[in-house]
Amino acid sequence: MASTRLTVTSTEALTPTLRRVWFRSDDLSAFATSQDTDRYVKLVFREAVRTYTALFPDVVAGTLAIDFVVHGDEGVAGPWAQRAQPGDTLDANGPGGGYRPDPSADVHLLAGDESAVPAISAALADLADDAVGQVFVLVESSAHEPILTAPAGVHVTFLHRDGSRRELADAVRAWAWPAGRVQAFVHGEAGVVMHGVRPYLLKERGLPRAEASISGYWRQGRSEEGFRVWKSELAAAEG
Repeated sequence: MASTRLTVTSTEALTPTLRRVWFRSDDLSAFATSQDTDRYVKLVFREAVRTYTALFPDVVAGTLAIDFVVHGDEGVAGPWAQRAQPGDTLDANGPGGGYRPDPSADVHLLAGDESAVPAISAALADLADDAVGQVFVLVESSAHEPILTAPAGVHVTFLHRDGSRRELADAVRAWAWPAGRVQAFVHGEAGVVMHGVRPYLLKERGLPRAEASISGYWRQGRSEEGFRVWKSELAAAEG
């Protein structure tokens, strides 16, 4: 992955817990061939490295944006984003990625929590005007619902946390499974995504793995370092 120095130009609050930081760089050439809507970079903080979706990369202008989930002083990246000022800098390695909506799919299923909102919004922007699909986004409350623009045939449903940790999985299960070829993008808290949604889509619905981008972006109660260990253990257990 290429390394890029990013300089903050401005920040804005999208919701009470989602903050967008705009950056510029002298060289975004590494993004010139990046077509994935879940394109991500690894941001290098003094204490750690954190992975975030890179939005709206403009190679010519040298600009891009990153949305950070902020929960007070929790974590490393969120507090940094909350305090970020024009002129602050970060090193970013990337981009990586692995998903883009397939225009030949009949129906698109996009689901996740706040951490997946950037990638979901990028996917929605990439869909054709006549695309058909369903979006489920889990947030704290109506006050935390981000603005998502979708084609007329793509229905966006916001879910509010009730403490059960089953909200997202239950919503996907309750969705009337459509006819035709479904492509799914499901990301968010790993326990919910990997143990709640993935088995339903892959085993019960028989969705081919090639049609499903499913993984955890974070793990409840674990730092990103601990989450990486958890992912390695899960991969080993699944062979």
